Amino acid sequence: MPDRTSPLAPFRNETFRLIWAASLVSNFGGLIQAVGAAWMMASISSSANMVALVQASTSLPIMLFSVAAGALADNFDRRKLMLTAQCFMLTVAIALTLCTWYGVITPWLLLTFTFLLGCGTALNNPAWQASVGDMVPREDLPAAVSLNSMGFNLTRSVGPAIGGAIVAAAGAAAAFAANVLSYFALLFVLFRWKPAIPPRTLPREDFIRAISAGLRYVSMSPNIGKVLLRGFAFGLATSSILSLLPLIARDLVSGGPLTYGVLLGCFGLGAIGGALMNARLRERFTSETIARLAFTGFAVSASVSAISTSAFLTGAVLLIAGGSWVMALSLFNTTVQLSTPRWVVARALSLYQTTTFGGIAAGSWIWGTTADTHGAQTALLASAVVMIAGAALGLRFALPELQSLNVDPLNRFSEPDLPLDLKPRSGPIVILIDYEIAEGDIPDFLEAMTERRRIRIRDGAGQWALMRDLENPTVWTETYHVPTWVEYVRHNQRRTHADAANGEKLNQLHSGAEPPRVHRMIERQTIIPHEYERFKQQVEIH
Repeated sequence: MPDRTSPLAPFRNETFRLIWAASLVSNFGGLIQAVGAAWMMASISSSANMVALVQASTSLPIMLFSVAAGALADNFDRRKLMLTAQCFMLTVAIALTLCTWYGVITPWLLLTFTFLLGCGTALNNPAWQASVGDMVPREDLPAAVSLNSMGFNLTRSVGPAIGGAIVAAAGAAAAFAANVLSYFALLFVLFRWKPAIPPRTLPREDFIRAISAGLRYVSMSPNIGKVLLRGFAFGLATSSILSLLPLIARDLVSGGPLTYGVLLGCFGLGAIGGALMNARLRERFTSETIARLAFTGFAVSASVSAISTSAFLTGAVLLIAGGSWVMALSLFNTTVQLSTPRWVVARALSLYQTTTFGGIAAGSWIWGTTADTHGAQTALLASAVVMIAGAALGLRFALPELQSLNVDPLNRFSEPDLPLDLKPRSGPIVILIDYEIAEGDIPDFLEAMTERRRIRIRDGAGQWALMRDLENPTVWTETYHVPTWVEYVRHNQRRTHADAANGEKLNQLHSGAEPPRVHRMIERQTIIPHEYERFKQQVEIH
């Protein structure tokens, strides 16, 4: 049995172990399909830009649709969402295989199919990544994220080489057919999985409001914002190697599809090493140091790949690129998960994916266009310069340290008994909280209120303000609005243990004999008498 600190500890969880193994099979098929698609595009199109767009067409849907998928994953059964996504991708994979088999595939039709497969991935990923935190204990989460990266790259270490051999021996249609078969193991495991779904005490968030809540949470979380920025920079710069790898194999080292598969396998092998080293690296180095090492490692790999004419040398430096890839992306993913409560984790992860894959999609287009006009060598050297700039970005936007904040619900809020018969949609609700603050404590109070404002807005409050009584200067009133009563309850249930310190500090600064007084009010507009009956009917309807 592995220790708690072992990188293999998450495998003690049967559900994680089975889904991980089934995902391994699915990823294996996906990589074989990717080799087939990239090499087919290189065969039916002479444009380097079209070759690079194969990867961009897979990454673009993740950038466009992950936020919506994250809102769905936080509000609906994540298992059912994953099943829907896998069934959709299976259907697209079958259609791609048939079109290729019957010889009707064109460059733009191929890009359409890869785009649709990317759409399925965009729907699947937030639900899957958010589910990992539901499967394993919190202390095992970094190891579980690394194992997911290792699983994908374990298949990358051998899958592309096998994919290249399949393409060389039987054509792209055979590679696409192998991908079709790979979906069934994961579908079988997901059908059998019966996760415990906690009872829902509040109605689901409106879809648009759920997306807004995710955007608001991330925008009011500075540490997550730094991760998103560095993730975008990493994707933008490092996408050059993967998007141009078919050209590296064909033009720079004069190889064929098997060479391409072997080089991609070297990248995957390096990624496995990076995943196994992650825990030790986190013990010895800061998060920012690991990120800078990853950017620099990629820059070295891109530079050597640009000037190398030896497949052996290129494969060796791709080991470094693969390790750097996993070190950075697993660090970014883990930081987001450990900084986010469960009610919004899928949305935060989806925004992380949106920025990172947005960078990959943009970078694939930029480096493909550069390769088209100036050659693959120039594109790789230019991307290496951008990678060094990405490392330097840490001087201004350093990553936060991995801290296991307790972002579980605080569960101290009890819905008050009200004499008014409020409906869940009744509102707007206005909250006023009175504090008595001694003159000498005002600087500390204002500092604590700055943090309180961030927490309030992050969790859904609007029109936040802090007021001081002119006639009684020791009295300060915090006020904010929420649109409905149910949103007020939801706002309070989002408070976490990590937020409790701020509330405790404010209570300590309060000098009144009684606790701070809370006024809960519903906003009402005045109406003329003959419209009262119509107004009453409308209230009863809602």
